[in-house]
Amino acid sequence: LALICRAYAEDQAPDDKGKLESRVVMRFHPRIAPVKVAVFPLLRNKPALTEKARQVFDLLQPHFTTEWDDRGNIGKRYRYQDEQGTPWCVTVDFDTLGEKGPELLDTVTLRDRDTMKQDRVKIADLVPLITGKLRGQ
Repeated sequence: LALICRAYAEDQAPDDKGKLESRVVMRFHPRIAPVKVAVFPLLRNKPALTEKARQVFDLLQPHFTTEWDDRGNIGKRYRYQDEQGTPWCVTVDFDTLGEKGPELLDTVTLRDRDTMKQDRVKIADLVPLITGKLRGQ
């Protein structure tokens, strides 16, 4: 109960249209978060995105408690993961497939729960990067 009380937070975050709205966040320390990382395809009805996202999920699952989510829009998926305390979300989008240029091929968006900062990272770097974050490096 003490962990849950300590982790519970409410703050303001912009929605899809840029309007500020309240969000509930469970700010569990990443080491005790029930789910460490969630993987999303940007759109569930695009087989190429879903297939690549499944590959990323399969890569991460042996190393971390990983959740798959392809319901609703991406903003709602982020909010849901924030509410349950997932520290990082990985989004597979059209850049991952190299549609905007070969330099973005096989990269994903890694979103941090607490800062909401999003970084492009190579799929091959995900396991060591998240492992390092869990160790506090």
